[in-house]
Amino acid sequence: MRYKVTLEYDGTRFEGWQSQPSGKGVQDIVERALAAFNPETPRTIVAGRTDAGVHALGQVIHVDIAREIAPIKLCDAINAHLRKYPIIALAAEVVDEHFSARISAKKRHYRYVVLNRRMPPALLVNRVWHVPHRLNLAAMQEGAALLVGPHDFTSFRSSVCQAKNPVRTLQAFTVTQHDVQIWFECAARAFLHHQVRNMVGTLIEIGRGKRKAADIPSIITARDRSAAGLTAPPGGLYFVSVDY
Repeated sequence: MRYKVTLEYDGTRFEGWQSQPSGKGVQDIVERALAAFNPETPRTIVAGRTDAGVHALGQVIHVDIAREIAPIKLCDAINAHLRKYPIIALAAEVVDEHFSARISAKKRHYRYVVLNRRMPPALLVNRVWHVPHRLNLAAMQEGAALLVGPHDFTSFRSSVCQAKNPVRTLQAFTVTQHDVQIWFECAARAFLHHQVRNMVGTLIEIGRGKRKAADIPSIITARDRSAAGLTAPPGGLYFVSVDY
């Protein structure tokens, strides 16, 4: 039976999603939980690999299990073996053998959260990026709009990004104020390594007046990582959901 499982996790204490030699990847923990009640469980396939320190509200995996189990019982079994970790299986469902958490995904949604106030966080440490400076929301919204569409995002990807093609189609990018928080929300079928964090870092520089929204087209055409802004820290980034 192939199961689609939706996960929520706090990525602070993990070395990203992908399995690590240290055993401290989220994948390592989840697969050990699955193996505890189903030793023949193969490796999981994930919708989007998150970096160290990045969180998930609705990460999706699929896994093949040799025996049939009710979806709610599968969640209970996984969660029973995850009690020591900030990882929860939120939902599960049976899917056909052609479903792939990665390949079947049509759109992935990310949110980046900035805490925009003078005082640092007490309750949201490692869950937001604290930016104490005044930010121009309208300028950041203008800059975000210029990033929407198909572009060569070389200027916004990590120098160690392994993608063969730097062209991605950003389907949506909004910047909204929520009291003292600013949410940067974007959607695309696929993203480059560090793309979201590099776009947010650049927009923050625009919000602070260090750059102009009108600089975005020239940053894109430069196809040079040094042309864009800083990389936003991982703690403010959330993998929100996947459309299939």
